[in-house]
Amino acid sequence: MASERGTSLRRALSLLASLGADDAISAGGLGVTRLAELVHADKSQVSRTLRTLNETGFVERDADTLLYRLGWRMFLLAGRAGDRRLVDAAPPVLLHLVAELGERSHLSVLQGVDVLTVLTESPPHALQTVAWVGRTAPVHCTSSGRSLLMDAERTELEALLADYDFGGGGPNAPDGVAALHERITAARLSGYAVVDEELEPGVVAVSAPVRDAGGRVVAAVNVSAPKFRMGERLTQAGECVKQAAESLSRKLGWSGAP
Repeated sequence: MASERGTSLRRALSLLASLGADDAISAGGLGVTRLAELVHADKSQVSRTLRTLNETGFVERDADTLLYRLGWRMFLLAGRAGDRRLVDAAPPVLLHLVAELGERSHLSVLQGVDVLTVLTESPPHALQTVAWVGRTAPVHCTSSGRSLLMDAERTELEALLADYDFGGGGPNAPDGVAALHERITAARLSGYAVVDEELEPGVVAVSAPVRDAGGRVVAAVNVSAPKFRMGERLTQAGECVKQAAESLSRKLGWSGAP
């Protein structure tokens, strides 16, 4: 048993090393067949290992190309895997947002069907009662989730959330793909997403998507706060978050073109 665990661990580490190689990064990822060749293992073994790594956020699979690349859990444990420019450029943008709104600001990425917080900036007076970095939240009832799915069509949502549990969340959470798609469509029109007591009662949030040089949504900037503090200024907060996300996107090479 110990020998099997050791073999599985070595295979996982070899796969991560292969995905971290320059040729894999420049190609946008590698497929199962190529990875099996590189680590000298059966495709079935590689597929099982990749599935586990994907579920835990160490790798991610591109829905269009089906190629695997390093995921954001590597950032949390091994020093900023993925696009280093994003995490290097984000702190001043988040701090500016904190100064504008007086609330915590966050940078999040999509991990499967969860939203993973990778960076947080707080106002000086904030009490740090929650360890935000590394925390995950449901994709359907968070503003960040909506921003991260901003470009998803109805059919893509149905495929992604085929076995998804829409239970939980706050009183206003969407109860299915149709309701979620409607709210994503509304967010596209304004350029930012708003949730009002969808994650939990008494909490509101706004978020906007961050895009890379190719226009792909790679992250989301969001601010959440008690409704009594931010409920009356959601439009202002939404515009601020939208500008912050666009500023960060430009730092990644996004030109603003569709």
